[in-house]
Amino acid sequence: MFRRQFLKSTAAGIALLAANSVFAQAASADAVPDLMQPGPLPERILGRDDAPVTVIEYASMTCGHCANFHLNVWPAFKAEFVDTGKVRFILREFPFDPRATAAFMLARCMGDAKWYPTVDLLFRNQPRWARTKDGKEGFLSVLSMTGLKEADLEACLGDQALLDKVNAVAARGQELGVDSTPTFFINGEKYTGVMPIEQLRALVEPLVAGAKK
Repeated sequence: MFRRQFLKSTAAGIALLAANSVFAQAASADAVPDLMQPGPLPERILGRDDAPVTVIEYASMTCGHCANFHLNVWPAFKAEFVDTGKVRFILREFPFDPRATAAFMLARCMGDAKWYPTVDLLFRNQPRWARTKDGKEGFLSVLSMTGLKEADLEACLGDQALLDKVNAVAARGQELGVDSTPTFFINGEKYTGVMPIEQLRALVEPLVAGAKK
């Protein structure tokens, strides 16, 4: 039943649930410490652990706005801030639907080295698996180049412990006020919606400069 729910569910229209406008609000004082506490899954961290700025994104794999960020903004942001040691970037699971949950589980099942390449591949091919009637065939067609076999897919999506942990990450995000994707926390400050690189630069650069004083 669990696997059938994943593989038959449709993600059409899920992207419309994401926020279209960008606005910021301060995270509450008691939420900031909770934000950095380790969750039930190992954090997927890109960048230096001692970077002066930490950016946490809560995303859904079926969210069109999240795909837009990772395909059109992330490469420039990564090159300018993550690769240069200024930002530590953490991506956390916030699936809006069973198929997004399945995508996150499959990325986790690929292992540490293949995790982000799998996330990137799924975002780049989002219509082929998120909006197709047969989710199983969609995932297999996209992820076959990673070596994923049908038996691997079935085993991964049948991992109840992994499912519970992905759901727990999302539940913790809700406690922090996440209700749309993408949602970003930049050194504890909350922002929602896709931000162009210029806006991200305007937010991050003062934090980097302040850390040097």
